Amino acid sequence: MGKRCGISGGFFPLFTWPFYVWVAASSGGAVAQTAPSWADSGRLLATGGVSQVEGQAGGGLVPWAVIAGYGTRDAVGGTAHGTEIRTSNYNLWTAGAAVGLFNRIELSYTHQVFDTGAAGRRLGLGTGYTFVQEIAGAKVRLAGDVIYGPAWMPQISLGGQYKFNNRGPILHAIGAKSDKGADLYISATKLWLQESLIVNATIRLTRANETGVLGFGGDRDNTYHPQFETSIARMLGPDFAIGAEYRTKPSNLKFSRESDWWDIFIAFFPSKNVAASLAYVNLGTIAGRKEQHGAQISGQIGF
Repeated sequence: MGKRCGISGGFFPLFTWPFYVWVAASSGGAVAQTAPSWADSGRLLATGGVSQVEGQAGGGLVPWAVIAGYGTRDAVGGTAHGTEIRTSNYNLWTAGAAVGLFNRIELSYTHQVFDTGAAGRRLGLGTGYTFVQEIAGAKVRLAGDVIYGPAWMPQISLGGQYKFNNRGPILHAIGAKSDKGADLYISATKLWLQESLIVNATIRLTRANETGVLGFGGDRDNTYHPQFETSIARMLGPDFAIGAEYRTKPSNLKFSRESDWWDIFIAFFPSKNVAASLAYVNLGTIAGRKEQHGAQISGQIGF
């Protein structure tokens, strides 16, 4: 019934990422030497985070208060990323870009493809049936700084994500109320250099089902509810971090209860022009299929 989108094996096959990371890392010096003043990457390494699964700067699952790229208040920064999540039954591929303006405003756009694989046939959709979602994001830093200032004062940012899914009729059939929706969130992030510790907390208002991949609102609940998301990471060196994340989720659909998400990750920052992360993710039950856990791998280039 449905057809698989993208390149065979996904947009970003797992085995190709070491090559992309090596190419970006090896070219990082040349990029830095030729960058114009408006693209001065003056912020400290790793303070831009990685690209979150919905396309904004942060951890793998959770947006942070940081602004994409390494631009200071007098410069701009930007990133482009690709991410793949493979679980027991499903694959999610994302590709996107974000720009950070003067370490104050972030604008992003992300394309997602959710592949139901063999589970699509059991759901009556057809093997390899895909849902495609487009996400436009914006974030503004309201106060504070992720490093500087009082130790108790984090960087605080307000963000939003507008999402549109291409499978309206199918989403309505499973109980979703809409194929489009918006999330609003506020994040607080702090890096304590002496302790080499990064902590983030996010409160999100949402009615998205599986972040919007299965639509918005449902026959169980169609209202916005606050959800809590958090990340904690320890820098084991100037270019290497390990950490964990937890993200609570609403459960709006009668046909399948939705689970909270969590992960354990490692992130590598060989230069300001490249970042990579690898995580074990546990996504619980998705579309009636239990024990959806597996790997998330992401690569990012930027300035």
